[in-house]
Amino acid sequence: MAEISVVIITRNEEANIKRCLDSVKGLAAEIIVVDSFSSDKTVEICESYGCRVFLREFTGYGDQKQFAVDQAVSDWILSLDADEQVSEELREEILNRAQDAGFGITDSGYRIPFSLCFMGRILRYSGVGHEYHLRLFAKNKGGFTRVAVHEGIEIDGNTGVLKGRIVHFSYRDIAHHLEKINTYTSQAAEQNAGIGKKYAPCWVAWKFPVSFFTFYIIKRGILDGYPGFMWSFLAAFYASLKIAKTIEITKE
Repeated sequence: MAEISVVIITRNEEANIKRCLDSVKGLAAEIIVVDSFSSDKTVEICESYGCRVFLREFTGYGDQKQFAVDQAVSDWILSLDADEQVSEELREEILNRAQDAGFGITDSGYRIPFSLCFMGRILRYSGVGHEYHLRLFAKNKGGFTRVAVHEGIEIDGNTGVLKGRIVHFSYRDIAHHLEKINTYTSQAAEQNAGIGKKYAPCWVAWKFPVSFFTFYIIKRGILDGYPGFMWSFLAAFYASLKIAKTIEITKE
């Protein structure tokens, strides 16, 4: 049976981490947690679950996650965020595949469907109802891109698709969402400036309505009710704010 290391990066995730760790019981041969010096009980909780915890200054999402991968001893890696939960269906599916002698022979990684729980509701539309992300991969075949934000996994070989889902419990409330938007847009703007990307100021005004129309109408966020409206609104705000911050940094 192929063994799987679960890797997670954390910072002040005591509200989420138990749900995440409970969901991989019986699945993970080990759980690697790389924590960016949390001030809450995140580390204490992880240690109580028997996780291997590493304290490390945050150096960007891609770099931090790759460091976690590098500490793993298993041949296969399942990367999770602290606010994600492996569904029962996905856990059983991975276990069944790992017991198969042919596991990993034709595929070097697996894309997993995602569901987003936002404002207490699983969004079925809003541009997030049909997402797949590569999260399970052979350690010797892949790794994370070294970018500050919107990191991804690149692998050498074929990718398969699993049926079971990961559920993402993205934000506690609107204030938490805005806090993360502020962090992510700053990181994205720094990355844009670093590669010389520039925008005209008019893009800030245009980006919001175009993005909102895309999420709410074209991607049918309207069918997700009030949570769909708020998701579309905040997603559009994110897109516009990222451009505004890029312009600000570039001028400086």
